Parts: sequence; structure tokens; C-alpha cells
Amino acid sequence: MNWSYVLDLLRISLHAMVPITLTAIGEIIGETAGLFNIGLEGALLISAFVGALGAKAGGPVVGLLAGMGVGMAIGFVFSVICTYWKGTQMIAGIGINLFAMGFVAFGLIKLGAPGFHAVPAEAQLAKLHTPLGALSPLIFVALVVPFLTHWFLRRTRAGLILKAVGENPEAADVAGINVHLTRLLATTFGGALAGLAGAYLSVGWFGSVTKEISAGRGFIALATVVFSGLNPILALVGGLIFGFFQSLATWIKTLPTKPIPWQFVDMLPYIVTLLVVSGVVGRVRFPKALGEPYKRE
Repeated sequence: MNWSYVLDLLRISLHAMVPITLTAIGEIIGETAGLFNIGLEGALLISAFVGALGAKAGGPVVGLLAGMGVGMAIGFVFSVICTYWKGTQMIAGIGINLFAMGFVAFGLIKLGAPGFHAVPAEAQLAKLHTPLGALSPLIFVALVVPFLTHWFLRRTRAGLILKAVGENPEAADVAGINVHLTRLLATTFGGALAGLAGAYLSVGWFGSVTKEISAGRGFIALATVVFSGLNPILALVGGLIFGFFQSLATWIKTLPTKPIPWQFVDMLPYIVTLLVVSGVVGRVRFPKALGEPYKRE
């Protein structure tokens, strides 16, 4: 066995894990508070586009911050619509996805490069040299964030407040907790993680942005949330699993002799996603008030 191929697969898998894991962790925080957002695909797409523009204007850190900022804005608007205006969360999420598709496609046309825009090499996030090869610093961020989130949700008063708001907002309100504000903060912070994941795609991984750059990763992140049962550490495991299958086709393309067509392997992440969701969705216990707007009596 040529171990260089194995290391290549591991390295690609770690890079593919980052956007799925970060987005899933952000969604776990939001769902713990009672809001679910299926607009993650759109959040990734817009953040990747804005992050690329920010990196080109001010460098990679600015690009990542710009992506986080637009992700926070998306999470904030989503929460205002669904919390304060009592909008339907499913419809609001679909709206985000549709808006992102049109916005990014139109933006790329205005940049003079329909469908594709490259990020200059000097504007891309520098990689770290490790025994596994060149790795993005955000890989290590994605490995740490799930454990910090697990501690936050289970060991802090703020984490218990999020759970109370998601499980029984009426009781939380009686206890003096501002349900709407709590949900707003949770979804906004979750949006920031999705925005960081999107900016990573263009600034820290691919070095370009296309109108298909999200490639279903937002929906795979949703499947990871279901797989994890809102457990951040299991979300990391799911991110690694889905990241592996997403990177397998890319790895097979590099082999001198291909055992199976890479086009078939390209379907595996989505097949695995369907199998996981169909296998565990009925067994996962979500917060009782998930998806229900809170109306104070």
C-alpha cells in the first residue's frame, strides 16, 4: 500500500469535515433553544461569496470575519422573522436558500466572472505544516469547538437556559427568562459558525467561490445534527464520517488506476446522508418546543 495515498485521503477528509462540523454545531445551539433553520445551505453559499470578497479586500482574517458577520446577519434575520414575527421556520429557511442562489449567481456576474471567482493566493488563509501535510488552522478550530460547546450546554447556566427555552418556553418565561432574546442570541451565534464555515470554503480551502460551492454541505450538516441527537461531540463524529465520504471521490480521482468510477463515489455522501436520516430520525429526541413559535399568554 502506498501510504502517501492514505495520508492524502486523511488530509482531504479533515478539510472536508470543517464546514460540516462547524455548521452542525451552530445548528445544534439554535435547535437546543427551539429554532431549526434549514437555510444552512444558503448561509454557507452567501458567506463563501462575501468571505472571498472580504479576503480580497483586506486579507484572509478579514475574509473570515466578513463571512462570520454575514452568517450572524442571516441568523439574526431568521430569528427575528421566526421569533418576533411568528414566521414559519421551514419557509424562512427555504427563503434563505433561494435568496442565496440568486444573490451569489448575480454577484458573480457583476464581478465579471459568471459562475466562478478566484481568491488571490495572498488573500487565502495560510496552512500549517504538520506531519500529515499542509492543514488549515480551522481544522483544529473545528476539532475543539464541539468539546467547548458540549461543556457549555451541559455545565453552564447559559446552556441550561437554552435547554429550558427549547423544552418549555412557558416555564422559562415564568422563571424570568427572556425567551425571544435567548432564541435570537442562540440563532445569531449559530449563524456565525455557519458563516465561518462558508468563508472557510472560499478563503481557507478551495481558494475560489462558485455558485455551487456549498454542494449540499448545509443539508449534510442538518443530517449530522439528526445523527448526533444534538450532541456536539457526536456531531464531530458525524462531520468526520460525512467528510470522509465527501473526500473519497476526490481521492479516487488522484489514483493512477481507479477501482470504481469516481462519479459513483461522488454520490456516496448523499446516499449516506439519506440512510442516516432515515435510520435515526425516529429515534432522536428533540426539544419539545422545537419549531414552535412562542406566544406569550
